[in-house]
Amino acid sequence: MADLASQILAPKVRDLFFDATGNYIPSDYKVMHGGRGGLKSWGFARMGVILAAKRKLRVACAREYQSSIDESVHETLRKQIEALRLDAYFDVQKRAILGKNGSEFFFAGIKTDPGKFKSTEGIDILWLEEAESVSENSWQKISPTIRKRFSEIWVGFNPDLETDPTSKRFIVDPIPGARIVETNWRDNPWLSERAIRDKDYLARVDPDSYHHVWEGGFRRNSAAQVLKGKYTIDSFEPQEGWSGPYYGADWGFSVDPSCLIRMWVNDRTLYLEYEAYGREVPNDLLPEMFDKVPDARKHVVRSDCARPETINHLQRHGYPRIIGAAKWTGSVEDGVEHLRSYEKIVIHPRCQNAIQEARLWSYKTDKLTGDVLPVLIDKHNHIWDAARYGLEPMIKRRSAPKITELRI
Repeated sequence: MADLASQILAPKVRDLFFDATGNYIPSDYKVMHGGRGGLKSWGFARMGVILAAKRKLRVACAREYQSSIDESVHETLRKQIEALRLDAYFDVQKRAILGKNGSEFFFAGIKTDPGKFKSTEGIDILWLEEAESVSENSWQKISPTIRKRFSEIWVGFNPDLETDPTSKRFIVDPIPGARIVETNWRDNPWLSERAIRDKDYLARVDPDSYHHVWEGGFRRNSAAQVLKGKYTIDSFEPQEGWSGPYYGADWGFSVDPSCLIRMWVNDRTLYLEYEAYGREVPNDLLPEMFDKVPDARKHVVRSDCARPETINHLQRHGYPRIIGAAKWTGSVEDGVEHLRSYEKIVIHPRCQNAIQEARLWSYKTDKLTGDVLPVLIDKHNHIWDAARYGLEPMIKRRSAPKITELRI
């Protein structure tokens, strides 16, 4: 069976079920989470029909709410039986799928069919689909229901909020003994051209939604994002007449990264073209890392002035034009205001750390009300600190209410 699985399952799906020698790995929980195109439903359905064709199994296919059979994985299973040419092994009925060897797939909603769900005996596999919607109350009912020896719970979900019960169980603080894989579109060797076009389009026009939908990231309070609605991701080539290039650098402290970026400005648009980014990089290796940004040695580089010894080291090792950027009372908030004053910030796709920080750089929110507070969280901001330093001569100094930085 392992040889067959290696041919018809994506590698990450196969690794969830089999060890390196091809032996099936029993476990209380088998979990797949991630974004669209990651083969979670497809993988569980395919593995389910293979196992049920081989031996008698009772498989409960459940979700939190199911108003009709059309909302279940019935059609997904039917298609996989057909694709694997296992029609002779199953009788696909309207509300159930029965194996000729006594296997059974049945479908229920935990909340919509509580009686059917709780009274079911002898379940070998409980497959929870769209498990991000499963409530804490439902999770408390699930374990007592699945009590047959060697039974397993299969969990597939696209993470929604970090505070969701399913996310807490399998991502934030995973249950001991659970086998968990994250699978996304990159792990799908059969991803369609249409899916690729849809993915690339969403990444270009709405990076935050892309990260949640396709990369399986948690949905965030977008209102708290510093650069909400300001940035896009797109390839570009600097054009004649653009202002720049401008170079900005930030220094790492402890586990924080050091970084260097190259930017351009044109027609109220800020373009971020190149980045160099590394954690715990010693001073003697910084010049080599910074050389990843073209022509950085030839231009003025404005950096955080808090590390004069680092600036001096770089000046003596090939970066004679690096200087410390000016700081003043309110320079952080003035810099944030300047960044947000651009009609658009375009980030080149090669700048993956800038993309991630643009999504994560946030204000603090009130724990009780969810209100966005005028307090910048000092995290996921290293690229954007470098941007502030690099653009410092253009930033207007204003008398404004102070925005403090919350260090976490």
